[in-house]
Amino acid sequence: MTRIAFGSCMRENKPAPIWDAVAQQKPEIFLFIGDNIYADTEDMEVMLAKYQKLGAMEGYQRLKKVCPIWATWDDHDYGVNDGGAEYPMKVQSQQVMLKFFEEPTDSPRWKREGVYDAKVFGPEGKRVQIILLDTRYFRSPLKKVPKAEQKKGMGPYVADDRAELTMLGEAQWKWLAQELSKPAEVRIVATSVQAVPQEHGWEYWENFPQERRRLFKVIGEAKANGVILISGDRHLAEISKLATDDPDNGAGYPVYDVTSSSLNVPSGGNVGEVNKHRVGEHYRLVNFGTILIDWADKDPLINLQIRDEKGQVAREEAVRLSSLKGVGKAPARP
Repeated sequence: MTRIAFGSCMRENKPAPIWDAVAQQKPEIFLFIGDNIYADTEDMEVMLAKYQKLGAMEGYQRLKKVCPIWATWDDHDYGVNDGGAEYPMKVQSQQVMLKFFEEPTDSPRWKREGVYDAKVFGPEGKRVQIILLDTRYFRSPLKKVPKAEQKKGMGPYVADDRAELTMLGEAQWKWLAQELSKPAEVRIVATSVQAVPQEHGWEYWENFPQERRRLFKVIGEAKANGVILISGDRHLAEISKLATDDPDNGAGYPVYDVTSSSLNVPSGGNVGEVNKHRVGEHYRLVNFGTILIDWADKDPLINLQIRDEKGQVAREEAVRLSSLKGVGKAPARP
């Protein structure tokens, strides 16, 4: 596998010319990583109708002929804005989603709680593992900033470091550790919300700092080399990098988080938003992401890219596979 495309945040009732730009890249797989529709409902008939609008888009139909589409969800396609484990229709929502994305009947996703999944592609020496996380089904409630204390341009949430809170739930955490222990050269881990950024106050892993630290610690403990995170949700695109010497980084090597959002509803805002981990500048227009792997090189080159509505590269970071290796280490903080 050499060409992976991904994206998030698709308003099913708005035009989406970007689909043709995605298809023109001839990806071997497209990863739909959240807010694939904007359902926000407990009525499964309403949700199904919105999926059908997505499925009827001519560009989406053309992409399906180019490559397989594999999906996880975020809040709006899960069923409720900023929602987590408390959403009462999550079992039904999971069934609707899996049916729309034509999940094989023998897939474990039909039988377990949550839509997380993983697969390994390619021969030994060139294996790409793709892991789709579910950051909704089990997630604990978020802690809000009192409205009077909320800062302009910042999100409404503050970090909650209580040990009993969870992002993934214990069953998914155990599964993730097992998956990361499987052999692969490159691992693309899709998390619908950002994992590396820490400052904006919207939904991200930093809502639960202990869980965020646990994510990087699990990577290190599994000795899982080659991990690259991809995320969405933000209606902007950026590449973030957690440095090896960051006290929260237990992976033992730098961890990149490539955020692509939105496919057809960009924010146009967030000018000057702080992200101490950002590489370069963020991108505020319509976009999708691509990861290109050059296996011909002795030390494979991985290009992490944000592409615009025409398919042109808007942001890019080139990474050698050898730089995504470490022996693992314990974070400096518990």
